[in-house]
Amino acid sequence: MQRYFVEPDHFTDHEVTIVGDDVHHIVNVMRAREGEEIFVSDGAGRSAVAKLVSLSAKEVRASVLELLCEQRELPIRVTIGQGLPKGEKMEWILQKGTELGAYSFFPFSSERTIVKLDAKKEAKKLERWRKIVKEAAEQSHRDVLPQLLAPVSFREALEAGKQYTHCAIAYEKEGGTTMHQTLTEMNPDDSLLVLIGPEGGFSPDEVALAEEKGFLPVSLGPRILRTETASQYVLACASYQFERLR
Repeated sequence: MQRYFVEPDHFTDHEVTIVGDDVHHIVNVMRAREGEEIFVSDGAGRSAVAKLVSLSAKEVRASVLELLCEQRELPIRVTIGQGLPKGEKMEWILQKGTELGAYSFFPFSSERTIVKLDAKKEAKKLERWRKIVKEAAEQSHRDVLPQLLAPVSFREALEAGKQYTHCAIAYEKEGGTTMHQTLTEMNPDDSLLVLIGPEGGFSPDEVALAEEKGFLPVSLGPRILRTETASQYVLACASYQFERLR
């Protein structure tokens, strides 16, 4: 069954109301009919099986048949702090990161960032990126819709580290501490912010500044990864560490 995210105030224990672009998808793309069943989620962890009861051009209403108690989210909340990459790499990072369980995404600009977003481009990019995250969350049957934060500077990303229980910065010259070691020190419900550099990685000065702010430099294995691959490595490690016994 297809999964759709609805606003929390449109989701009760008995009924859900779907508005926006998903109405077009249900009515015109899927050509759904009354009586058909769908999955719905409020994006914050609550999901249900619902039966379509009315469809119009403006909204779709469904009655809740069963509230679900699923375990589809990583036991820890992993935020990917991503140095803005070139081209369409960010779309890949968001799509695959959502599929692998990222809790949120934190784009930032750093010393070696080539991409520059003005206000107009940023608004359009964020709109497209959020759509990619939503579609990937629906496809992978996520219960939580990952949050995409607005791009910030490297220093602002470091300051945001105060909101997390653990902070790490991926550094290819780090020969000691591994991602695995960081994860073994975490408990379920902890939060982790991992900063990943753009093409070219981080400068030594940036890594030193991050350490001053409490970030732990970590290695992502013996091979040098592309920026669009690094976050997938982090999330796969987290999945193995915390989900292998499920």
